[in-house]
Amino acid sequence: MFVMTLNISCSKSEPEATGNPLLDEWTTPMGVPPFDLIRAEHYEPAFEATMQMHNDEIDAIVRNTAEPTFDNVILALDNAGIKLAEVNLIFGMLSSSDLDDKMQEVQNRMMPRLEEHYNRIMLNDSLFMRVKAVYDKRQTLKLDEVQMRLTEKTYNNFVRSGALLQGADKERLMAINAELSALTIRFGNNLLAENANFFLELDAQQVADLPEGVRNQAQEAALAMGKQNSYVFTLDKPSMIPFLTYSTDRDLRRQLYDGYLMRCNNDNEYDNKQIIEDMTRLRVEKAHLLGYDSYSAYVTADQMAGTPEAVYKLLDEVWEPALESAKKELEEMEKMFKKDYPNETFEKSDWWYYAEKVRKQKYQLDEEAVRQYLSLDNVRNGMFYLANRLYGITFRPISVPKYHAECSVYEVIDVDESHLGVLYIDPYPRKSKGGGAWCGYFTEQRYVDGERKAPVVGIVCNFTPPVGDTPSLLTFDEAETLFHEFGHALHFLFADVRYRGLAEVEGDFVELPSQIMENWAFEPEIIKEYATHHRTGTVIPDNLIEKIQRASLFNQGFITTELAAAALIDMDIHSLTTFSDMDVNAFEEYNLATRRGLIEQIEPRYRYTYFAHIFNGGYSSGYYFYLWAEVLDKDAFAAFKQRRDICDGELARSFRYDVLAQGGQKPGMEMYRKFRGADPDKVPMLRARGLWTEPEVVDTLAADSLALPQLNTAPGRPVNAMPRKELSVKPKRASDATIEL
Repeated sequence: MFVMTLNISCSKSEPEATGNPLLDEWTTPMGVPPFDLIRAEHYEPAFEATMQMHNDEIDAIVRNTAEPTFDNVILALDNAGIKLAEVNLIFGMLSSSDLDDKMQEVQNRMMPRLEEHYNRIMLNDSLFMRVKAVYDKRQTLKLDEVQMRLTEKTYNNFVRSGALLQGADKERLMAINAELSALTIRFGNNLLAENANFFLELDAQQVADLPEGVRNQAQEAALAMGKQNSYVFTLDKPSMIPFLTYSTDRDLRRQLYDGYLMRCNNDNEYDNKQIIEDMTRLRVEKAHLLGYDSYSAYVTADQMAGTPEAVYKLLDEVWEPALESAKKELEEMEKMFKKDYPNETFEKSDWWYYAEKVRKQKYQLDEEAVRQYLSLDNVRNGMFYLANRLYGITFRPISVPKYHAECSVYEVIDVDESHLGVLYIDPYPRKSKGGGAWCGYFTEQRYVDGERKAPVVGIVCNFTPPVGDTPSLLTFDEAETLFHEFGHALHFLFADVRYRGLAEVEGDFVELPSQIMENWAFEPEIIKEYATHHRTGTVIPDNLIEKIQRASLFNQGFITTELAAAALIDMDIHSLTTFSDMDVNAFEEYNLATRRGLIEQIEPRYRYTYFAHIFNGGYSSGYYFYLWAEVLDKDAFAAFKQRRDICDGELARSFRYDVLAQGGQKPGMEMYRKFRGADPDKVPMLRARGLWTEPEVVDTLAADSLALPQLNTAPGRPVNAMPRKELSVKPKRASDATIEL
């Protein structure tokens, strides 16, 4: 997952000192935020001041009596709101990763205000008329390709925000947006509370069957709560999944998993069902106001997919083979289950435990044994090593202000020794942090007087923390997660975008840079560079790597089914063309079990009541992004495989400059085609998930593409944001990819 907001543009005026570190000029090294000075009480006055600054900048554009031009309208609008964007970026990242009571109060008060602020700008008739005036004559303005794209995107953003609406419709849209903003915050706060309130407290006898590392982690969690001689398991996946995998106590496994599944669905003060109903009703109404049949039609119209039908086509193609594969996996596990419980039925909370037993029996692969080689330090060094092999960049630990003591911080140095950016890594769970993993900006890449200003990027995770002399040890999935978020970070760090309004790519393209990194994580020549035993220092043996590769398709039916199920219920609720009172749980059950035959032993990856991606995270009608982008990432990695060099320098340069550096300066598919030389083929994705049966003649792209709409390329000169650097990459070992002070 990634977190991203609009790019920050330059402003030549410097504010006078205010005593508020969010408003004053920063004197910190490398432009990092002054986290050591920022307090919760600084945000509200900073929001107030910067919203007023933004309003003044917008008023100046509107009051300008000169003929509307690209410079005095489109560029001026692009450059407006820099300080507000800066404050919002920092607050957005910290409210997700370090939300205390004071920050939550600010969030509850200011986020609806901020939503209203941006809505009023996008619905400003006078401003829109000046934007439209430039848009209407854009073909006569001798704009280059990037300027043309910014002009068209700016106009379209206004239209999609309701600028063409009149009178009562416009006012109603503003009211809907404000209400949705407030409901989004309530949804997230309820989920945070439910996560914090549920835990399983056990004694030594109840955890005796668990691996030592799992026990130690649970004991540390208990001590942090002030509980002596206890072991605590929470709903954070680094705590829950090991328990579901290794505990022999079926009743306890069921208790913990049910706690996870029932979050915000307990008819208490933190219940989200009514919030979901309200948000669904408002989204249907919003779509109708903007001229769309459904909210999913509204969202996908601005994505690569183009239509909900294209999304459903992909999901349907994955669903049937994935579900059939999951059923076969269940049959294998049930044989073991019946030996333990001859007269009982396999339940959803049994899946992880018996999957691990099958993994050990079928592949002789013990995930706990692999974890001993995947310390957090090792995996981090591995991704740094890979970035060095591909792009020649290095990472140097630096001492700068941090927002939390557990963060590590690195300067990112380009192949020519220039400063590329700063990377924060915040790895461990805490009560003030949301679940899962994500990557976002603290400050974005921008240009000031022709000079690139480097971004400050953050990776936030929830990995098992170190216990005593045992470091943080990651599972397969967690190691892939870190590589995934690092892919987002590289996307942000390599950004070389001229204009703020072109910083973002389409939503269903955004996971390509992250997911492609997962492909390298367990490639033999890469993993052998970083995976060493945390106690002995021995390199991971070849036979263990072979077992990992043989088991790569293991449990893919389950993994793909639960992912596709979540994507489908996201599309289902947002594809409603009308709204009436609904039973959220019944709607979910009908669409998955009744319509599509989901077996009772599998739940979707996210149920509605805790589906933060779509009700609190900007992924509404967009959870399919992960599967859509996987078509791209598997096809892109196949290009490296075809070169017989998974770190091919020429391909890496193309991927950096033609894809990662471009932001949204070009349509996503246009960027992909330039890199790959063709449209993406679905077959590598299906094959990687074990869902592809080789035909006599394998369909190529012409027959099995994503069926994307045709591109309309704007006229103008070809663009490069800045001259491309020629890389001369000298591969280093994983231990050398981080420069020691």
